[in-house]
Amino acid sequence: MFTDRRKQLGALEASLFVASEPISRERLSEILELSPEIVSGLMDDLRDRYETDNSGVQLLEVAGGFQLRTRPEYAKVVERILTPKSEQLSAAAVETLALIAYRQPITRPEIEQIRGVSTSHLLRRLQGDGLVQVVGLKDAPGRPKMYSTTERFLEQFGLESLDSLPQLPSLSPSSTDE
Repeated sequence: MFTDRRKQLGALEASLFVASEPISRERLSEILELSPEIVSGLMDDLRDRYETDNSGVQLLEVAGGFQLRTRPEYAKVVERILTPKSEQLSAAAVETLALIAYRQPITRPEIEQIRGVSTSHLLRRLQGDGLVQVVGLKDAPGRPKMYSTTERFLEQFGLESLDSLPQLPSLSPSSTDE
């Protein structure tokens, strides 16, 4: 498509700019009609440009692909422009989402046993927001649905994979408490 490196870099940047979700290196290679090696080099150049120019955006690898994202230090400014798509998640919804993320697949009764409250409405909301999904039925009485997080969850929280989740502190009693 483009043979000039500057034009290739511009085409990569434009592709990432208009994408509403992360794009894999392989897909970018197809779009730009360039080898994956050249695309990787272009992404390195683009990432370096954003770093050295103190740009308001950065190139991140999230959810198995690449995406341009606003730098965290400019989030407040950007929030003034954007109209939220949906309401913010409540503390209860975030707690439920965290349980699903760390213990997936997990059933509603298991979540309710841990939280001590009904979560039916929260699970419907999280499913409606595309953050969790039903991944099967548990081989247990009543065959309860098993829930897990989605690619959208990874995107929304800026995670490359579930392995990127912060490590939880151990909940076992400390040996120094005697």
